Amino acid sequence: MPRSTPRTLLLAAGTAALMVAGASAPATASAPAAASAPAQASGGASAAAGFWSCTVPSGYTYTNTRNTLSCSTSGGFRTQFYVQPPADNLWACTTKPGFTYTSTRNTLDCSTSGGFRTKYLLRTPRTGLWACTVPQGFTYTRTQNSLDCSTSGGFRTKYYLRAL
Repeated sequence: MPRSTPRTLLLAAGTAALMVAGASAPATASAPAAASAPAQASGGASAAAGFWSCTVPSGYTYTNTRNTLSCSTSGGFRTQFYVQPPADNLWACTTKPGFTYTSTRNTLDCSTSGGFRTKYLLRTPRTGLWACTVPQGFTYTRTQNSLDCSTSGGFRTKYYLRAL
């Protein structure tokens, strides 16, 4: 028997064993949310409160996306969302009532189609906060032009909040 034949047989047996082990796991199984949770930027809320979901439930926002077959109803790739309750200092892909935001950034994290999208640094409104929006129950006493709030690359107004 040539020297490469035992090596080929051993390699084939190992590959077959891996295929059988993989076939016995359910197709929709995934790592625990904590192990596959996207990393948060420093100063952000903990990613431990979130989970991967095929939809964004009411009252939640999302902080990351990925393409997966797990959410498909027709066999193709679909977007899955890493959803979390909105929280102070959370970089999120959507804004939510009861929060304002103080900064934006362009990222692929929020994309459902492969392009850049805006991510917002959510903040709980309070007097003395420079914010990109004026939430209900607040007014503003000063403004400034800033790139912090831009969703398209230009200057936007930032507001110095005061509670009513």
